[in-house]
Amino acid sequence: MLRNYSNSRTLGDNIRLGTLTAFTAGTINIASLLIFLSFTSNVTGHYAILAAEISKGNWSQVAVVGLWIFLFFLGSFVSNFIVINFNKTSKYFAHAMPLVLEIICLLFVGFYGQFYYRKTLEETEYLVALMLFATGLQNGLTASISNFSVKTTHLTGTTTDLGILFSMFTQKKFRKNDELIGRAKLLLSIMVAYVLGAVFSGLTYYYLEFRVFYVISLCLLVVIGYDAYKIHIRHFNTQYRYSKIYKKPTLIAYLYDKIHGIPEIKTEIKEKREKKRTLIFED
Repeated sequence: MLRNYSNSRTLGDNIRLGTLTAFTAGTINIASLLIFLSFTSNVTGHYAILAAEISKGNWSQVAVVGLWIFLFFLGSFVSNFIVINFNKTSKYFAHAMPLVLEIICLLFVGFYGQFYYRKTLEETEYLVALMLFATGLQNGLTASISNFSVKTTHLTGTTTDLGILFSMFTQKKFRKNDELIGRAKLLLSIMVAYVLGAVFSGLTYYYLEFRVFYVISLCLLVVIGYDAYKIHIRHFNTQYRYSKIYKKPTLIAYLYDKIHGIPEIKTEIKEKREKKRTLIFED
């Protein structure tokens, strides 16, 4: 999900990344609505509030809402900054770091809310600001590494794109287009995952309360851990192949053979070849 970049990503990469991050975004959004009475996975509504507060001349609220919008923007900026500056060093590190920062933000919100939150207006404004920064990190990352194909913190663009795609599918020639079909599958998976995350948050919040942010962090850890596992397995298999090709026994190859055993078929073939060579030399 995190190893590949831009056009080198497959549809499966984007679907896995999109569903898991959309699920967390839906969970975050409903949790923040129930706790703080504010949406935090997008800033569309905040722009409307900003305009309304400007028209009223309520400049203190203008500053607060303006800060919220800026922090969402800053989160996206930081994500892409990390990706483009560290991508050549390590794609996995560059793509995982924004999610690590998001997890830190969410864990702080959960911990502070569980032990210190007193429901004051100032506390609410700061925690909403931190969550907007976190979702900005997530949205910036998914959009950046997927060449803007995956955006998971809001469904406005997703619903628009699906409407366009379904109208195109009314014609037979578009229904046979694999690229359009793949795009529709991706958008549908994001939409369904977002709604499931929102429902999950609504059902579990009254039992978990602020601990729901620990569950969200765990989902993001799955995204990070999946690719770490795949990289480790790929490195393991590569080392094993090299040890066999160059006939240089290594600890990894030895352990692999001990765990999986040497295939009997290969052993039989090797024995037959040795017999043939022996007969030829004897003649």
